[in-house]
Amino acid sequence: MAPLTFAPPDAAGLGRRLTTRSALATLGAVALVGLAVLTGCGKHQAGPPNFGPPEVGVVTLQAQPVDLTTELPGRTVSYMISDVRPQVGGVIKARLFVEGANVRAGQPLYQIDPAPYKAAYDSQVAALAKAEANLATVKLKAERYADLVKLNAVSKQDYNDAVAAAGQAQADVASAKAALQTARINLAYTRVTSPITGRAGPTAVTPGALVTADQTTALTTVQTLDPIYVDLTQSSAELLELRRELASGALGANAERARVKLILEDGSAYPLDGELRVADVTVDPTSGAVKLRAVFPNPHAVLLPGMFVRAVINEAEAPAGILAPQAGITHNAQGQAIALVVNTQGKVEQRVVQTSRTVGGAWLVTSGLSAGDRLIVEGVGKVKPGMAVKVVAAGSKPQAPAMGAHP
Repeated sequence: MAPLTFAPPDAAGLGRRLTTRSALATLGAVALVGLAVLTGCGKHQAGPPNFGPPEVGVVTLQAQPVDLTTELPGRTVSYMISDVRPQVGGVIKARLFVEGANVRAGQPLYQIDPAPYKAAYDSQVAALAKAEANLATVKLKAERYADLVKLNAVSKQDYNDAVAAAGQAQADVASAKAALQTARINLAYTRVTSPITGRAGPTAVTPGALVTADQTTALTTVQTLDPIYVDLTQSSAELLELRRELASGALGANAERARVKLILEDGSAYPLDGELRVADVTVDPTSGAVKLRAVFPNPHAVLLPGMFVRAVINEAEAPAGILAPQAGITHNAQGQAIALVVNTQGKVEQRVVQTSRTVGGAWLVTSGLSAGDRLIVEGVGKVKPGMAVKVVAAGSKPQAPAMGAHP
C-alpha cells in the first residue's frame, strides 16, 4: 500500500473561496434587512380600515300638477246610422249612387217606377178642380138665397139646403186637396233619398227588383263617420273613486268633459283628440263596468265602425301631486308600501305610504311623503332605519365598467 501524502493548500484557490463566502454573507444580511422593512410595512397596513357612512342616491320630491289618465279598451261606433227602406211599393228602375261613396242627406239613391203614382196624382188634380168648380156654384146659390129669403121669395128650407150644400162643397174641396197632397207625397217617395249624410254601404237590390212599402230588408245602409263615437268601458269602482276625488276638490278637471286620445289596432296614435261626452247610468251586472262614450273628429275616415281601439282618457288633474320613482317604493312583510327617506339629521327614516296609481315610471303618492322629502332610490338594500348615510343625487354615481372593458 502506498503511503498517504498531503499536498499543501493552494493559496490562490483559498482566497477565491473566502471571497465567495463573504459575498454570500453580505447578500444574506441585505435580505434580512429588506424582510424586516417589509414586515414593518405589513404590520402598519394591517390596521383596522376607517370606513365612512354608506352612500345613497336620493331624489328630492316636488309637488307638481299631474294629469291623471286611464287607458280603456273600446270600439268605434257610427255617429248616426240609417237603414234605407222604400215607403211605396214598385219596381226599382235605377240605382243612383255608388256603393261605398259619401252621400248627402236628401240625395236620391234609388228610383222606383213613378208611372202609377203619377197617374194617381193627376187624378187627384182633376178631382180637386171638380170640387172647386162645384163649390163656386153652390156658394153663389147660397148667397142669392140669402137675399131672397129676406123678401120671402124662397122658403127658409130652400135657403138652409143651399147653405148646407155650400158647406159640403167646401169640405169636398178640402178632401180633394188632402188626397192630392197624399198623391204628391207618394209620387215623391218613388225617389228613395238618403235620410242622413254619410257613407253608403253595399246595395241589397238591383234595377228590376220589386220592393214594397216598409219592407224589413233595407235597400242599403248609410252611416255618418265624421264625427264618430268610441264606446268604452270603465270599472264602476274606478269611476266612484274618481268622482269622490272630484267632489273633494283634490282634482282640478271635470271628468265628464275629459280629453281622450286613441291608440289604434296597429299601435299607432290617432292624430286627433276626442272628448268624453256621456257616461251610462247603468252598471253592467255581469262585468261591474260602466259604458263611457267619446266622440272624435274623423275627416279622413281613418276610423271605421267596429274597429278595436284603446283610449287614453285625461280624467282630471292633481294640482299638487307627489310622484315617487318606483325604485324608491318597496313593501314590508305586512304588504304595506314603504319608503326610506333621509331626514334633516342625515339619517335614514322609514315611512309607510299610500299610492293611488302609476304615472309613467312613478307612483302617485297620496300620503306618507311630502314635497322636499329626500327619497332613497339607490342603495336601498344596504341601509336600515336610523343609519347615518352620505347623500348624493340619484344617477350621479358613475357606473362600474364591465369586466374586460378597456378604460
